[in-house]
Amino acid sequence: MKTPVICTTLLIEKSPQSLPLGAACIASSLNSSKLTKDLCQASLKAFCIEDEEYKKHAQTEDTAARYLAEKLKAPIVCFSVFVWNKIILEKTAELLQKQGTICIAGGPEITANPGAAKGFDYLVCGEGEVSLPSLISDLLTDKRPQRKIIPASSIKNLEELSSPYLDNTLDPLQYGGALWELARGCPFKCSYCYESKGEKIVRHFNMQRIEAELDLFAKKKIPQVFVLDPTYNANKERAIKLLNLIAKKTPDTFYYFEARAEFIDNELARAFSKIPCALQIGLQSANEEVLKLVNRPFNKKNFIKKINILNQAGLTFGFDLIYGLPGESFASFKEGINFALSLYPNNLEIFCLSVLPGTDLHERAAELGLQYQEMPPYNVTKTSKFSPEDLKNAGKLAAACNVFYNDGRAVPWFNIICRQLKLQSWVFLNRFYNDFLSKEKRLEEYSDCKDACNREDNNNSERLSKVIEEWQLAFVLMLAKEKGLSRFNNIFTDLIRYYGALSRSTESGKRQKISLNYPAEYLESEYIFDLEFFLKNVKIRKNSIEI
Repeated sequence: MKTPVICTTLLIEKSPQSLPLGAACIASSLNSSKLTKDLCQASLKAFCIEDEEYKKHAQTEDTAARYLAEKLKAPIVCFSVFVWNKIILEKTAELLQKQGTICIAGGPEITANPGAAKGFDYLVCGEGEVSLPSLISDLLTDKRPQRKIIPASSIKNLEELSSPYLDNTLDPLQYGGALWELARGCPFKCSYCYESKGEKIVRHFNMQRIEAELDLFAKKKIPQVFVLDPTYNANKERAIKLLNLIAKKTPDTFYYFEARAEFIDNELARAFSKIPCALQIGLQSANEEVLKLVNRPFNKKNFIKKINILNQAGLTFGFDLIYGLPGESFASFKEGINFALSLYPNNLEIFCLSVLPGTDLHERAAELGLQYQEMPPYNVTKTSKFSPEDLKNAGKLAAACNVFYNDGRAVPWFNIICRQLKLQSWVFLNRFYNDFLSKEKRLEEYSDCKDACNREDNNNSERLSKVIEEWQLAFVLMLAKEKGLSRFNNIFTDLIRYYGALSRSTESGKRQKISLNYPAEYLESEYIFDLEFFLKNVKIRKNSIEI
């Protein structure tokens, strides 16, 4: 009789980009390895902090651990440990050990700092698909493992790994989409990333496996796929070959890619434009000297040139921006917001720097003047140029950008209105947070609506969009009045209403009826980039349209 083994993790949300791929890969490897396939039966059991049952039982870390321990009855439990679940999983393992369960942990947090892990019998560093079957084989054949910490070992040939999708260990439909691993490793050494101390080697999964997984996604009609390859477009020939394959096999699936701006060219942009997709680009900072300190080369002029290629191709793309980087001041961070938004990204994700154990930045923190939390999530608390108050204010700008620009889908008109109001992007967002968002319990209302949206209720998604649209309109008209620019109110109103309805219709597929002051075709014309000209030359013609 085979010994049951549970592979588990605690997810921060139930979505394609955070599905339990690591734990699933381990379960798949245990069931396929010649060392363990006849000795054990591995199963995947993932939990999510957003699940109603979990929230009902997890009032504290201790009660959460007791809840998980009750659900994890098996002789051996393997934990996939991340920043957000480390403490709870440690407490869970301690409870299970008292019942005689052997607890094994792996994942980024274990690999980065195994000496800091508590409550586990064994720790597996690095990629576990080979070393874990070897460990469990020893445990099940009464061979006493010599070490508690299994050192990291790199898997040279990814072809020997089984696919958790193809062997049904993991069903992407349960998570609304797939997290698709195309490669491992990174050729770059950005100091804040786990890869900063890696081998600088990229290993690709073979095309036979990739095609089989694409066929599965097509068969299951997977709606969206998040591609796990931090430099997807570094190998241009392979990138284009895969894009053509995606267009052929899954033309209706939406793909999210991580991309490096310096590798963008017209041929790649055309290939991306043939499929429904979005690119996320790690800008991180617009300060070249700051990026040098974290081993990330950056040429601002070239970056603008490459992003213009994406805009000309009509591609959807977003940026990441980090506050608290070494050498970055609050003033230069704010300039980074101005620079990023001037390039019309579809979204701007703004994060606080995490000084992750196991990274080059962690080793050089004192030298670089970084102070940070000793426990997860390891956020920076002070730098030589960023005070705690600066960090707090940067967090407010991040929240304002997320609500007004990202969730508010303001990209088509944000720069137009800021320019007319003569406000820099960061100033506009700062005013929105301090003078509007933080008042009258709007943050609480936003949080409630967002939680409802995360439960995949389309009605709530539309509700959130309409709530933010009313806030956008009220705030913009308030600024217009303050600056003596109320003559533009009809144009401001139409821009916000029209593009809000357009985004809701695009997302839901439902018709949207709206009333406008101007014909819709003028709102999409080049006239809109000069609102003084628009006001003088386009006559008001009230109308109702259906989008």
